[in-house]
Parts: sequence; C-alpha cells; structure tokens
Amino acid sequence: MAEDVLPLLRSFLVQRYGDLKRRLRRTVGNDELADDALHDTWLRLQRGEIQGPIANPQAYVMRMAVNFALEARRGQQQLLSAEDAQVLLDLVPDGAAGPDRVAEDRSQLQALHEILEKMPARRRDILLLVRWEGWSQQDVAKHLGVSLRTVEYELKAGQDYCATRLAQRNGRPG
Repeated sequence: MAEDVLPLLRSFLVQRYGDLKRRLRRTVGNDELADDALHDTWLRLQRGEIQGPIANPQAYVMRMAVNFALEARRGQQQLLSAEDAQVLLDLVPDGAAGPDRVAEDRSQLQALHEILEKMPARRRDILLLVRWEGWSQQDVAKHLGVSLRTVEYELKAGQDYCATRLAQRNGRPG
C-alpha cells in the first residue's frame, strides 16, 4: 500500500513545493527552516519510509514537513549563545596541572618505573601488555604461550605488587 502512495506523495511535494514552503514558513516562522524541513521530507519519501494507509496525502506531506521543522527548532533552542557558553566555561576550574602537580606526577611515574623493573619479567610483560598496550588477556596468553589463567593470575599479582609498593612509597600502609 505504501509503495502505491509514494509516487503520489513525491509528485505532490514537487508540484506544490512553493505553496508548501509558504504555508510551512507561516507555521514555523522561518524560511530556511521551511526549506530544510521540506528537504528532509523529500529524503524520507525517497527512502520509502512510509507505513500504513494514508487517507489524505497532501495533509500527510504537510504534517511530515511541520514535524521535521518543529524537531529542528527544538534542537536549535537547546543551543547556547557564545556568551552563555563563555559564562559556563568560566565556572569550570582550569584542568591544567600546576608545577607542583606536574612534579608529583613525574615522581610517581618514576617510582612506578622503578617498581616495574623489580618485577619478574613475565609478570611485567603481562601487566604492560594488558594495562598499557590495551591487549586482551586472551591475546596476551596466545602471544606469550601461557594459559589464560596464568595471565589472570600474573596480572592481579602485578597490579597488587605495584599498588602496595606505591602506597609504601607514599607513606601509606600497603
């Protein structure tokens, strides 16, 4: 049924485009929005995304275009002005780390590097491949020729080892 009415709807849109645009512009109050809505309506008709019987094809096309225009207008109303955006940005604290934070992060990174060097090689490799390189545990098991259970065990042991050593370094019980 929808296939039968599609050519009729497309033909109506093409033949009455000017009238539809004027009526739509009066409804939505914007010439550009009316053009965009009619374009979206045409695209929907071209894709054949019409379902069910249509009693009044002209009213159907107009309602479809009005719905597209209203949806677009709602989206535009949710946009912030440049001034509003700047006010909100001014409320957000600066995410850039200061010199103290950079020094602390570098110190932590150096400590982690030293901890990793003291770890058994296979445990370190598994930890780095999974947590740093983003490999799956299954891929690491295949790559190293070990069981998945071994990877899981070594990964947990490596993470616990690093956490304990970093906590001890920072003066917290580990």
